[in-house]
Amino acid sequence: MQELNFVKAQGLGNDFVIVDGTSSELANVDLSNLAVRMCDRNFGIGGDGLILVLPSTVADCRMRIINSDGSEPEMCGNGIRCFARYQFDNGFGKSPMTVETLAGIKIVDTVEKDGRAVGFTVNMGAPRLQADEIPVSGYDGQVIAKPLVVDGQTFDITCVSMGNPHCVIFTESTADVPLREIGPKIETHSAFPKKTNVEFIQVLKDDEINFRVWERGAGITLACGTGACASVVAGVLNGKLKRRVKVHLPGGDLDINWREDGNVYMTGPAEVVFTGKFPV
Repeated sequence: MQELNFVKAQGLGNDFVIVDGTSSELANVDLSNLAVRMCDRNFGIGGDGLILVLPSTVADCRMRIINSDGSEPEMCGNGIRCFARYQFDNGFGKSPMTVETLAGIKIVDTVEKDGRAVGFTVNMGAPRLQADEIPVSGYDGQVIAKPLVVDGQTFDITCVSMGNPHCVIFTESTADVPLREIGPKIETHSAFPKKTNVEFIQVLKDDEINFRVWERGAGITLACGTGACASVVAGVLNGKLKRRVKVHLPGGDLDINWREDGNVYMTGPAEVVFTGKFPV
């Protein structure tokens, strides 16, 4: 039986299995099935997704990510920081580093302290705000504080794409949201032809929020980098937030800055948990 080397990494508790995507052991492997097996928390390694490290002809490297349910998202904010950690720890990274993703090329800079990389800042690009770009059906133009009816309950939604779709809902208390019940119903609502990530946001101050997420293809996670970015954008669009915000996620904090250049910058940590081998 062949064994595949892997690295388990996490960014604020959003955890991933990282492997060399050029490995010969993967030549004839169903990657969707492999992601499901590896990410299984009872019979596998455990993780929110599988990240493949690949070469690129248009950037320094390429990141491919497959969710724990076998689906493939366009982008993952915590995942790209874990990807950068892997690259830097193995001597393949540089700062700044360009990373090809399905959501375009992202630029990653290291955050150093005492000569050690303690985190990464990612230029996540400019948000897409038009309904047909996100995509959202049944709405025209920007979807800002628009009603969405789910099982007879109406939510005011603001929709943003950070290369992947997000539905942001403001609430008085994130702790009181029945996320496991309502999250999948919004994710798969007919208004979202490609499904959607769902964020519930509690504004603490105009530069500080609490955050909970139901991730498309992964369910409840401890953090979502693109979701944090989308939530700050949504807060600015609704006149609730400044452009630089500390986001309190269940797994820790992210610094999100929607700068005047139109791009959203995300800064946060990423750490290796352990390494090992997995049968394929």
